Amino acid sequence: MIIQRRITAAIWNDGMADNSPLFRTISRYIDAAMLAEIARAYEHGRLLLIGTSDLDAQMPVIWNIGAIAGSGHPNALETIRRILLASSAIPGAFSPVLFDVTVDGKHFQELHVDGGAFAQVFLYPNSVSRYRQDRMARRLPVAPARAWVIRNGRLDPEWASVDRRTMGIASRAVTSMISSAGYNDVWRIYSAAERDGVGFNLAFIGRDFTVEYDKPFDQAYMRPLYEYGRQRALAGDPWVKRPPL
Repeated sequence: MIIQRRITAAIWNDGMADNSPLFRTISRYIDAAMLAEIARAYEHGRLLLIGTSDLDAQMPVIWNIGAIAGSGHPNALETIRRILLASSAIPGAFSPVLFDVTVDGKHFQELHVDGGAFAQVFLYPNSVSRYRQDRMARRLPVAPARAWVIRNGRLDPEWASVDRRTMGIASRAVTSMISSAGYNDVWRIYSAAERDGVGFNLAFIGRDFTVEYDKPFDQAYMRPLYEYGRQRALAGDPWVKRPPL
């Protein structure tokens, strides 16, 4: 649900593609009824956390969607929609999202993009980890918890013949960096879950999925990938208890 811009967008626009159609789709599904359901789940102790990157401050931001939904603020629904849009805004590819902020009576805007600028995937903030570790250290009851981590990518290296020219080498280096960051994030989450007494479950694209990735949002790749995930779920074995080595 995007609109491709001309190549000059790389110079004059804030992204190569316009994601306003995606925002309309998000708004259609994230409605008042869903907002109420998210708020009720939060009241019963469930957390829905979404990460973005604040480019101005060079900081990751973790949004507590349940708390926002249950806040009663008149802009809660619109804020959650914009957070979802920002979390999908790959820097340079899609337009970033501006948030109006007021601090100490002063009004300004923050520029947010996909949280992958800092972490490909995260589980929970350090405050949750510190709380669980403190209770375990004092031999106090700790609520049982299970983590379900979905990595929309592969965790094994993919061989490719690299074009020995500047753009080819730079592109392969960036791809390798993103891939290794995602792999390291999964292992970091696994280690934190083990430490905090949280059950770990991981789903990712395995080596048995052999459709080649050609270009972003290619239906010839996305549809088989969706079916691959669906079949894994139907078979009852989409989750592993430890990341692959």
